[in-house]
Amino acid sequence: MNSIFVYCELTEEKNIADVSLELCSKGRKLANQLNVPLEAIVIGDVDENIARQVSPYGVDVIHFAKDNRLFPYQTLPHAAIVIELLKNEQPQIVIYGATPIGRDLAPRVASALRCGLTADCTELAIGSHIEPKSQKEYKNLLLQIRPAFGGNIIATIINPETRPQMATVREGVMKKEIISNSYNSKISKIDTEKILKPEHFILQTIERHVEPQKINIKNANIIVSGGYGMGSKENFQLLYELANILGAEVGASRAAVDAGFAEPERQIGQTGVTVRPKLYIACGISGAVQHRAGMAESSTIISINTDPKAPINEIADYVIIGDVNSVIPKMIKFYKQNVK
Repeated sequence: MNSIFVYCELTEEKNIADVSLELCSKGRKLANQLNVPLEAIVIGDVDENIARQVSPYGVDVIHFAKDNRLFPYQTLPHAAIVIELLKNEQPQIVIYGATPIGRDLAPRVASALRCGLTADCTELAIGSHIEPKSQKEYKNLLLQIRPAFGGNIIATIINPETRPQMATVREGVMKKEIISNSYNSKISKIDTEKILKPEHFILQTIERHVEPQKINIKNANIIVSGGYGMGSKENFQLLYELANILGAEVGASRAAVDAGFAEPERQIGQTGVTVRPKLYIACGISGAVQHRAGMAESSTIISINTDPKAPINEIADYVIIGDVNSVIPKMIKFYKQNVK
């Protein structure tokens, strides 16, 4: 058990999903700490060039399964391939994206391999643990960190006895970092004919309808985000007006979404989307730890709040003390006059 595996998903355009590239970047760091190889799994009706999209992120081996029956994703054939591969390779860590596919696949693999699985992690680290009763020390464990009890606490979960240690990780919480565009990855082809059987294809896709994503808040360079302090859904329209001038996206805190001020797709935080924009304008957001976890790595943060002691001000680069419903119209007026 001397490697780290990342399961790589494919987008509708048959490219490697961003969340998988994020996990390859994190997997490379963990592999360096453990001094082990980083390996990726790519399954689908794609060629080796698509599989090699993960190479720049420091992947040493790409396990590649090509079969025209494997796209779009289906549970049974994908699970059969991953289970067989992990049984043969016996990695010590396997990570998946906490996406609909990852949440479907990972539990099936964990059940088949009789190993532990932690869902929706927001951080991964390598550490040690001493069992209080036996005083037995476990070294080089995967520390699987995630919010618990509705986001009110941060839990660190370990799997000391079973292998592989498995986790699903939320989109956007890890940073994509290219190691080298000329990184040399070895391609290891998986013989699907030896693994897949007719019973793996008992489900047949007759027709698919894919609705394009309307809100792309994760990749926005500028985000104007509102909290419960905006007061109403009508007041939220000020944020859309400011965002339109700045070429920004509108985000929201959980409190604002729960109050019906904004759609759930715009929620930022531990129970929403994690973002890293160049500019984050927090309007009427108190800054609970759950929200800050989803935006704290923004390059520049501006806070507009009536409370000088609001937690969001602790991480903000610039703080404006005032009523959002007075400050934002002034910003809109200024930007209309000065932005071309």
